[in-house]
Amino acid sequence: MEEHKESTGRWWTLALVALAQLLVVLDGTIVNIALPSADADLGLGEASRHWVITAYLLTFGGLLLIGGRISSAIGHRRAFVIGLLGFAVPSLIGGLAWNAEMLIAARALQGAFAALLAPAALSLLAMTFTEASERGRAFGVFAAVGAAGSAIGLLLGGALTDFASWRWCLYINVPIAVIVAIGAALIPRTPGVKQSGRIDVFGALLSAGGIAAIVIGISQLDGQQVSVPVVTALIGGGLVLLVAFVLVERAVPDPILPLTILTNRARAGSFISIALMFLAMFGFYLFMSYYMQAQLGYSPLNAGLVLLIHAVAALLGSMVIAGRLLSRVSPAALVVSGLLAAAAGLAVLTFLNAGSTNVLAIYLVPAMVLTGLGMGLVITATASTATEGVAAHKIGAASAAYNASQQLGAAIGVALLNTVAVISSTEYMATSAASDDGAIVHGYTTALAVSAGILVAAAILAGILMRRREHSASQHSLPEHQNEPTYGS
Repeated sequence: MEEHKESTGRWWTLALVALAQLLVVLDGTIVNIALPSADADLGLGEASRHWVITAYLLTFGGLLLIGGRISSAIGHRRAFVIGLLGFAVPSLIGGLAWNAEMLIAARALQGAFAALLAPAALSLLAMTFTEASERGRAFGVFAAVGAAGSAIGLLLGGALTDFASWRWCLYINVPIAVIVAIGAALIPRTPGVKQSGRIDVFGALLSAGGIAAIVIGISQLDGQQVSVPVVTALIGGGLVLLVAFVLVERAVPDPILPLTILTNRARAGSFISIALMFLAMFGFYLFMSYYMQAQLGYSPLNAGLVLLIHAVAALLGSMVIAGRLLSRVSPAALVVSGLLAAAAGLAVLTFLNAGSTNVLAIYLVPAMVLTGLGMGLVITATASTATEGVAAHKIGAASAAYNASQQLGAAIGVALLNTVAVISSTEYMATSAASDDGAIVHGYTTALAVSAGILVAAAILAGILMRRREHSASQHSLPEHQNEPTYGS
C-alpha cells in the first residue's frame, strides 16, 4: 500500500513538472504567431519586434544559473511554487500592455521567473525518478513536453489570436500557473541544501552580462545602419565576460556553476547538443510562422495546425522511441540520430522558392515530421544525461546549466538566424530582379541552410563527446562528502 502511494506521488510530481515545463516552453514561442497582430496593435516595428521573443529568452537564459542556486538553497518545491506564481504576474501585465515597451518589459520579467521555475522543475524530476526503467519513461514525458511544447505554443497562439486576441497568449498563463502551484502542495517537500558560502553574485552577473552582450551584438547586425565597432565591442566584450566567468568559478570557494559538472564528457556533450538544437529550431519556428502567414496566406490558426505535425512527431520521438530506448542504447545514438533527422528536415525547406507549389505536402509535412522526431530524441537523451549521477548539492546547478544551454541557444538562434535572413534577403534583392516575396523566401532558406549545417556539426561533436558512456556519470563530479547521494546513476 505504501509503495503504491509512493508510486502515485512520483507520477503526480511528473504531471506537475510536465505542466510547468509546458508553461515555460510555450512562452518561448506562443507569441511568435501573435507577433503580426501585436505589431499592428502596438506598433512594434520590424527592428524591435523580435525583442518580444528575445527579451524572454535573454533573461531566462541569463539568470538560470542563479535561479538554480536559489532553488537549491530554499528547496526545489518552494522555488517551484514561487517561480509559478511569479510567472503569472508579468503574464497578466503583458496581456494588459498598451505599448511596445511595456510588453517587452513584461516578457523580460517572465523570463526572470522562468529562470527559477525551470531548474526547480528539472531538479524535482531528477530527484524523484532514479531507477533506470522509470527514469526513461519520465524523461520521455518531460522531453515530449519540451519538444512538442514549442509547436503547441504556435498552435495555441494561432487559435487564441484568431478567436480572441493576441493578448490571450499571455493571459492563458495565469490560470495554468496558479493551478499547478496549488497542486504542488502534494509534491514531497525538498529541504534546501546548506551552502558552504555566499551566493556567487559576481559570477552570476558575469554570465548574464556575457550572454546579453553577445545576443544584443548579434541582433544589431540586421539593422539598417550597422555599426561595426559597436557590434564588435558587444560580441567581444561578451566573450571576455564569459571567460572571466570561468576564471571566477575556478577561484571562488562556492561557485554558482561548479565546473566539475562540465568535465564529464557525456554531460558536456548533452549541453552542447541541446544548445545547438535550440539555436537551429527557434529560427525555424520564427521563419515558418512568418512564411506560412505572409507568403502562403495561412491564418494564424492554420499555421499553428501545420506546426502541430511537428508536435505530434516530437511526442512520438520522445515517448515512443527515446523513452523506451533510453535504458537500452547509448544516449549518443539517440542524440546523433535526432540531430541528423532535424538537419534533414531543415534541408528539405532549403529547396523552397517564391514559386513553389504543393508546399504543404512536398516541403512542410516532411520537414515537420523530421524536425519533430529529431527534437524528441535529442531532448530525452540530453535531459537525462545532463542530470544523471549528479551530487545532491549540485543538482540545481546541473539543471540550471542544462536549461541555460537551451535558452542561450534559442536567444542566439533567433538573433543570429534573423540576421542571416535579413542580410541574405537584402543582398539577393540588390543583385537580382527578384520580387519582395522571392527575396524574403531566399533569406529564409539561406538561414535554414545555415541551421542544417549547425545541426550536422552538432551531431559530429555529440558523437565524439558522448560515444563512450563513463562507468558512472558522476565520476567527474564527486560530492565533497563521499556519502552524499547522487541521482540517476
